[in-house]
Amino acid sequence: MSVWLPTATCTPEACLTERAPAVALPRRVLRLTACMTVLLVGIALTLPVRALPRAARTRLVRFWTRTLLGALGVTVRATPPPTAGAAGGRAGGRAGRAAGEPEPGVLVVANHVSWLDIPLIATALPGRSIAKTEVRHWPVLGPVTAWGGTVYLDRDRLRTLPDTVGAVAAQLRAGRSMIVFPEGSTWCGRESGRFRPALFEAAVQTGAPVQPATIRYRLADGRPTSAAAFVGEDGLLASLSRVVAVRGLVAELTFLPAIPAPVPAAYDTRRGPRRALARAAQAAVEGAR
Repeated sequence: MSVWLPTATCTPEACLTERAPAVALPRRVLRLTACMTVLLVGIALTLPVRALPRAARTRLVRFWTRTLLGALGVTVRATPPPTAGAAGGRAGGRAGRAAGEPEPGVLVVANHVSWLDIPLIATALPGRSIAKTEVRHWPVLGPVTAWGGTVYLDRDRLRTLPDTVGAVAAQLRAGRSMIVFPEGSTWCGRESGRFRPALFEAAVQTGAPVQPATIRYRLADGRPTSAAAFVGEDGLLASLSRVVAVRGLVAELTFLPAIPAPVPAAYDTRRGPRRALARAAQAAVEGAR
């Protein structure tokens, strides 16, 4: 059996031309049932988990996201996340930080392929995330993202962008990690977009290190696949049906060397430190891919 999967270009009409191994219908139903069960358990436990110490919450989130991906039939292969000391620039701290002020969190940036990307990153380095406002209204996933502290971005109202940057900076300043996708949209996985610099301003404001990561989706035999791609006018249910149908879908997450907390004087002042950070992060991600 086989299913139609997206390929190189980033519209469903052009992408859905590649065949890949598929599981039988009963296995797909079982995966969907398991996925819904894990999601509902996550919703039920959201409030109790919030009361736990941060270390315990982190372990539970990592376990829950890995279980969720496993329920969908996705195998996770991730490099170990960097240690706190490896997030360059932390040792000396940000100049001007008040006594007793916590170290900032980490701004995790990655290429964007799918709605699976956020739980994939959270299996190794949990954090709050940025999502488009439409996600808030998705069934089941909407409440999960909202209760998880997601910061929503209205892509149709650019005047709200400074408020979004401020919300990300506030989370970093409080010591929480933030997961962002600077391309601003999902791509098929074989092509990519330019890293937009706006959200890097949050790292500049807080002195937070930037942690680049690459995301790839493959089949069990190592071939790259766009099965998980969520592009163009693709709907969540259509994407979900493709994911649960694929046999041997593997999600790969690779953390790259962290970019130190920015010192504005060290960058090209004409373009600004946020542009320099965006270029450096994109170069790292594209080089690894």
